[in-house]
Order: sequence, then C-alpha cells, then structure tokens
Amino acid sequence: MASKQKIRIKIKSFDHKVIDETAKLIIDNAVRTGAIVAGPIPLPTKIDRFTVLKSTFVHKNAREQFEMRTHARLIDITESTPHTIETLSSLSLPAGVEIEIKMLQS
Repeated sequence: MASKQKIRIKIKSFDHKVIDETAKLIIDNAVRTGAIVAGPIPLPTKIDRFTVLKSTFVHKNAREQFEMRTHARLIDITESTPHTIETLSSLSLPAGVEIEIKMLQS
C-alpha cells in the first residue's frame, strides 16, 4: 500500500559516530520493510561557544573557552507502509540521540 505520506526524521547528537550509527539503523529498518529512503543528509553543525573567566574577581585576561557541537542528519522516507511506522516507533536508540519524526502530506 503506497501512501502519499512522507516521513521526515531529524536526528541530533553531540557525537557524530553515534548519530551515523543511528541513521544506519533507521535506514536498514526502513529499507527492510519496503520503503524508499533518501538520506542521511548531513545538516550544518551548530557550534555554541562559551567564554568563562578563570578568576572570580580579578585577572580579566585569564579566560577559558568551551564549545559544544551539535551534529544533525535528515532522513526522508517515502512510500511507507504501516509496518514501516510500527518498526520505526519500536526502535531502541542509543543514549544521547534526539530524534524528531514528522509526517508530511505530499
């Protein structure tokens, strides 16, 4: 049963190795159920930088800088079956991965 419904999955993580493993797991399960998969498409890495003073009162020139990188991937699944949706909802994903699933009508 081919539907006009498209599933868009956005995956975010701080670790690029974990996000690639998760994307591979999602793609393998979607292809096994007969869906057509486009992706994973790497999205731009969001970098948050923080500058903190080392001293609490004096020594304004002594600072530490930290950064947090958020990697993101996008996967589009077309011609999905109910079995595909059921399989994707029952996946066990590793810790530290945020997943956002949207159903789009096309």
